[in-house]
Amino acid sequence: MTPPPPSPVWHPFTQHGLGEPIPLIDRAAGARLYDADGNSWIDAISSWWVTTHGHAHPRIMAAIRAQSERLDQLIFAGWTHEPAETLAAELVRITPDPLTRVFFSDSGSTSVEVALKMALGYWFNIGAARHRILVLEHSYHGDTIGTMSVGERGVYNRAWQPLLFDVGTIPFPHQGMEQATLDALEAACAARDAGDAPAAFIVEPLILGAGGMLIYPAWVLAEMRRICAAHGVLFIADEVMTGWGRTGTRFACDQAGVIPDIVCLSKGLTGGALPLAVTLCSEPVFQAHYSPDRARTFYHSSSYTANPIACAAANANLAIWRDEPVQARIDTLAEAQAAHLSILSSDPRVENPRRLGTIAAFDIKVSDAGYLSTLTPRLIAFYRDQGVLLRPLGNSVYVMPPYCTTPDELAQVWTAIAASLDIAG
Repeated sequence: MTPPPPSPVWHPFTQHGLGEPIPLIDRAAGARLYDADGNSWIDAISSWWVTTHGHAHPRIMAAIRAQSERLDQLIFAGWTHEPAETLAAELVRITPDPLTRVFFSDSGSTSVEVALKMALGYWFNIGAARHRILVLEHSYHGDTIGTMSVGERGVYNRAWQPLLFDVGTIPFPHQGMEQATLDALEAACAARDAGDAPAAFIVEPLILGAGGMLIYPAWVLAEMRRICAAHGVLFIADEVMTGWGRTGTRFACDQAGVIPDIVCLSKGLTGGALPLAVTLCSEPVFQAHYSPDRARTFYHSSSYTANPIACAAANANLAIWRDEPVQARIDTLAEAQAAHLSILSSDPRVENPRRLGTIAAFDIKVSDAGYLSTLTPRLIAFYRDQGVLLRPLGNSVYVMPPYCTTPDELAQVWTAIAASLDIAG
């Protein structure tokens, strides 16, 4: 039998030169992925953190089908449609009052790009010379040029360094070092030179995702917000990953009582079914762009801004949050994650066990720790053979499953993780 020709697909974050197998998934339901032969894998990372209620959730699928038969796409520049209007109104209702405006885009990266442009546009339009962005060490905000600029620099973006703009980096608040972080942010925000006065500080609230699932306390987030407010520095919360229950509450900022000037939402916004993002901002940010002068227009869009079908999926997601015991499911999953992590934490090969809400993580002790650890591809292959989709961040293993994951499915995930420690050397 003649083997099929190689696929022309170039996959993201994939080194094709390693010749690793790439499973062909045929369908999905709940927390499981299936190939055409009936083999299944538990999606223990929610397909890159997007799937919240489970794959192919009936209510979301029904909303997509119904909307696809009514209005599939519409230019959003100067036109509108009911799914977007309904979604925007509901997002304003469930977020704190100062967040009054909703700007649509189509991915987490673009929602952050929008936030950065809003912040810089605000200062430009009010005639203030502020253009410096402050970021938190080890952050990740996306893979476009602007979002790479405000993220950690390393092997994953070194080829594009000439394109990245300069930022001010605040050290991560490691345990015992929180005050040093706050002092550094205070000093950066207090800068008065025209070239140094910051326009905005962008942060992943409570946990840094791609940076290694690094967790810091809510009181530090609250203090960072207080410092920015005291110096008039716009506070941008990137809740692309942390939003929609991952940290234990609908939004991570809720745990710190923090209200950002600008907040970015995506991933779980549609329950993970379709790409959609929003950037919410406070009224002063919008008013800085509001004018009869067309030159002050916020010049940003993409072709699929506020796609009606994606908005319908998001409205179905919000209805699930209203009508179903989503928080109870989150709490149950969080408790189960804590129990499994506690058992594994006694293994001497495990260090820095940590959990926030439904996210559990730990590091495997290896000599080549870091993003390019040689352990990573071996772990991925092992988990795949065990019927589990996990994608460690270097030697950092994390579990972030959909909220519908059953106790048996979660047990299978952690059994595979425990067994994988034997291949660490």
